[in-house]
Amino acid sequence: MPFFTKPFAKVYNTLYAFYHSRNDTDIQKLLTANLVLHNHARRTEEFIANIQAAEFRVFSQWGDDGIIQFLVNYLEIEHKNFIEFGIETYHEATTRFLLVQNNWSGFVMDSSKRNISQLKAQDIYWRHDVLALPAFVTKNNINQLIIDHGFENKVGLLHVDIDGNDYWIWKEISAIKPEIVIVEYNHRFGASMPYVMPYTDKPASGQERGASLLSLCDLAEEKGYCFIGCESHGVNAYFVRKDKIKDISPLTAEQGYVAAKAGNRFHHSNTKETSVYNTRTNKIEFIQLP
Repeated sequence: MPFFTKPFAKVYNTLYAFYHSRNDTDIQKLLTANLVLHNHARRTEEFIANIQAAEFRVFSQWGDDGIIQFLVNYLEIEHKNFIEFGIETYHEATTRFLLVQNNWSGFVMDSSKRNISQLKAQDIYWRHDVLALPAFVTKNNINQLIIDHGFENKVGLLHVDIDGNDYWIWKEISAIKPEIVIVEYNHRFGASMPYVMPYTDKPASGQERGASLLSLCDLAEEKGYCFIGCESHGVNAYFVRKDKIKDISPLTAEQGYVAAKAGNRFHHSNTKETSVYNTRTNKIEFIQLP
């Protein structure tokens, strides 16, 4: 192995693992990311105060790779395993960098058999310890899927991203209690409305799908988690189990809410009445959404 100063040894090891893939883009991404991470090691206090400051993107769609790296390095994570579902082809998944950079193991799912087949055809699938399953996740099967595939009580990070029943699925999960949970929220519900889409066993559609940040924060409290913020694009919310939070300050939904910019250009003209479930009154309501 060529001589490297200690801080850069990990850069070399990561790049060497990718050498035979002949993927220059991945190598450049990993080199840049490791240089950024070396700088991040001196900014822990800044990231504790604001997780958005830790953002950078390698494979994730937004800046989640950086936030996740800060959390898994700062928190005390017992199991170096993750579960993510709603991954599509896994090219822009939030756990892909965690798999490659930290050599975590994982279980990923998507409702499309074609998407899972495309993942299994990638080099990353045989180079790393990731199990991929085509499955339409429901509140009736999620715990059994976790148990049947050997991940019961063995997961450090969970990402729920199914553009629909996210609230209901997380509410139902009891087979694992990971230190970190990431859930997509619907920013159009705002910071103060406790609304989610009514549960359905069919694929969701429309702007009323998903869950409000406030409803997810309420659910997090019920399940023993603290809300610590959203990434800066207003898509994913971050929760840490209360016994692992260390010096990170919990936030209210109002304090941590971020309104998304992506996609807003499609929703300026007409409003429509839609049915939503109020998670505080446990009743269906009809509201106007842009």
